[in-house]
Amino acid sequence: MINILIVDDQKHIRDGLQAMVSQFPMQPGTIYGAANGMEALQLLRQHDIQLVITDIRMPEMDGLALMAHTKEERIKVEYLIISGYSDFAYAQKAIGLGAKGYLLKPVKREDLQASVEHVWQEILTRQELSLNMKHIARRAQETDRKELCMFMQGAVNDTAWVEQTEQHNPELWRSYRLCLLREQLWINQPGASSSHSLESIAYRVYGSKGYLALQHGPQLILAVNASVDAGALPAALQAEQLDAVIGMTDPQQGLKELPGSYTQVMELYRHSYLFPDKRYILPAHIERLSQQGQLPYEDLYALFQLIGTKNSGKIAQGLSMIFHKDVLQRYHIRYTQQLIGATVQLLEEYERVIRPYMGEEALDMECLRNLFDYPSIRDYIQALQQQLLRLNQFYYDYNCSYRNTQDLNEAIRFIHESYHKPLDLAMVSNHVSLNYAYFSNLFKKNVGKGFAEYLRDVRLDKARRLLAETEHKIVEVAAMVGYESYKSFTRAFRDVMDMQPTEYRQLMRRKYERECRDTAL
Repeated sequence: MINILIVDDQKHIRDGLQAMVSQFPMQPGTIYGAANGMEALQLLRQHDIQLVITDIRMPEMDGLALMAHTKEERIKVEYLIISGYSDFAYAQKAIGLGAKGYLLKPVKREDLQASVEHVWQEILTRQELSLNMKHIARRAQETDRKELCMFMQGAVNDTAWVEQTEQHNPELWRSYRLCLLREQLWINQPGASSSHSLESIAYRVYGSKGYLALQHGPQLILAVNASVDAGALPAALQAEQLDAVIGMTDPQQGLKELPGSYTQVMELYRHSYLFPDKRYILPAHIERLSQQGQLPYEDLYALFQLIGTKNSGKIAQGLSMIFHKDVLQRYHIRYTQQLIGATVQLLEEYERVIRPYMGEEALDMECLRNLFDYPSIRDYIQALQQQLLRLNQFYYDYNCSYRNTQDLNEAIRFIHESYHKPLDLAMVSNHVSLNYAYFSNLFKKNVGKGFAEYLRDVRLDKARRLLAETEHKIVEVAAMVGYESYKSFTRAFRDVMDMQPTEYRQLMRRKYERECRDTAL
């Protein structure tokens, strides 16, 4: 039996889920309930709970923060995520934190039951596998896995260490392939599995001495016996109906070849995005790809010339042609990455022009930075198309709404030019020679927010950049963006960002450090 915790800030949803789960044939143990992440975390600390079914967006502490806290505190518990369709980006992050699946509201009884039973079965399988692999665990204690993983990723180690480590598993290191596995996870897929279930299948294919897990995240990387047919693992995964991306290197001999093999398997993984229909990818699949390709700048410029028109269909079609798989599959993955970079740069340039008139709306550029954040290249192109069509709509609405409002345009320009100075509505209305009351109504009607709120958002946007990109003191940043006092600045920042300026700066620095580490890898 397993104990289950259901977390949702809406009591009727929480009660409904508890009623459903209590009637499942598997007969769960205790079913706990919590209205937010803070309550849930306290229950997890106090009780032996195996599964949490949680909403993503909640007050106090949301589902993602709850997952992060339990991970930091090493509380061993599985998660199923329940939320609305619009929160899929959050669901991707939750799956990245180890969630077993993502279900849409309103939850269907059969989907929830399938997900819960899948997690329960995986717990039983993992317990059984643990018993069968005790001797492997003892062997793993002799070999420092962390040091081996660092050596694989390029850390220098001496010849004596290599020879000694090689002796811990001589049969494997005599002839091995490096294998990378990443399971494809789809929205509303019940019971999405994890590296544990993938590894259990590898155990059945290669045996206890025929494989070694070198890395569990963000992708599972195994060293496997090269004498076993390369198609055996993909066939086993297919038999289990697991859709996984598999990259497999050429056979290698000796542990000293591990860093080079790691470089090769990461190249295969990145190139797997070019070949979404292949179940596994080998070096032979990418040997003939051209290393250089001329980016279609003229086609890109022609595409962006359509921005602000009614030709959304042509925009989508043009993007599909530029990113057509027959073109991308001719070149090394660097071509696709450079093409993405050029497209996002144009998006940013166009968005920068219209940003002052977008009000609270904004394009999500961060979600387009990294192709490999997506399950497949199809998902990435879909996200890119969505942002491009949003930009087109912004420009179209702007052209329609602001065609005869040159005074308002001048007022907005003046705000962005003078935000760092003492500024009020009277000064701006005088600048464009309009009546105070008339200008106030015109501004709110066309911009969608009042003057004071808009000025605050402009100033805080500049402040966020200064906090993230400079070393200026907080009091200096406050003065630089037009606030007369440190106290009024911090209050406004906290009201909008729900955190202090110092916390925001620390958050951006941690994010920058993570990006640097990811780039280095």
